[in-house]
Amino acid sequence: MAEQKTITVGTAVAAPGEIVRGAIPVTTLAGGSKVEIPVVIVNGVNPGPVFWVDGAIHGDEPEGPMACAIALREVDPKQLSGTLVMVPVLNVMAFENANRGNPLDTFSFDMNRIYPGRADGYLSERIAWAHSEWMSQVADLEISIHSGGAHSFLAKAIFVDETPESVELAKAMGEGWGCIMSNFLPKGSPMAQMKAIGKTGITVELGGRSATSPEAFAKVSRDLADSIINILRHYKMYPGQATYPTDATRGQQEALLAPCSGIFVPTPGVDFLKPMKKGDSIAKIINIFGDELAELVAPADGMFFGLRALPNVNTGDWCCFFNKVEGKRD
Repeated sequence: MAEQKTITVGTAVAAPGEIVRGAIPVTTLAGGSKVEIPVVIVNGVNPGPVFWVDGAIHGDEPEGPMACAIALREVDPKQLSGTLVMVPVLNVMAFENANRGNPLDTFSFDMNRIYPGRADGYLSERIAWAHSEWMSQVADLEISIHSGGAHSFLAKAIFVDETPESVELAKAMGEGWGCIMSNFLPKGSPMAQMKAIGKTGITVELGGRSATSPEAFAKVSRDLADSIINILRHYKMYPGQATYPTDATRGQQEALLAPCSGIFVPTPGVDFLKPMKKGDSIAKIINIFGDELAELVAPADGMFFGLRALPNVNTGDWCCFFNKVEGKRD
């Protein structure tokens, strides 16, 4: 019978049954501060796949780090088959500034658009490269946890490349994760890098500015941690019964932008992930005197999974992410 191996990521070296923290070194800044990516390895006592979780590639999305913290408290390596690798904060300098991108690097600001990065590129490209090299070498399965960040709230939604393996990983997120959309040719993200090397990665969304009250933030973090553990259970890496979405659909994302400036007012009765018909009202934009200026409607049968958090809106601003549902998934 095969034995579980020691797993190495950056400075972290975890023998079977160990939980070890470390970092992926990148470089040193002018003031002497080290640029590195924190990582924790939960290495099981029995052999199995390596499940890799990435959080906070956008620094204004703290849901991933909190979900990793919860999962780290609850996953016992003595009951684990295979390995759980967690990168709670991928873009450290962006996270420290609660900013989508690294304020020290305006040339490659959005790190979720530059994978696999470059060893001799701009600073964020070098961070992406260092992470990508280790992820590509070690991970079998990967999820990147995102949210609406500082500008919006996103309900449970997933992007897959439509390979059977990516759809399986998406459904393994568990109950309530039925909004699964296609991204056939992902570019510039950890998910895209995993696909490029013939492995499986997905992008998941939950949370954002509208859910940062203590109770709401705890809820989305708990849900994401539950999904990490549910994935372990689906792949027989951890004891317990996995759950699955009962209403999974296939669809395409469309972003709805503001046709004019004013105050964004969602239509009474609408809700995230609630089925809508083409033409149903999602929201209206009024001026500061209450006059209606424009109406946003469903572009197709489907559901919205994201809405802007700030009611004040300018022409061309992002307002809504809509899932144009193409059918049910098996």
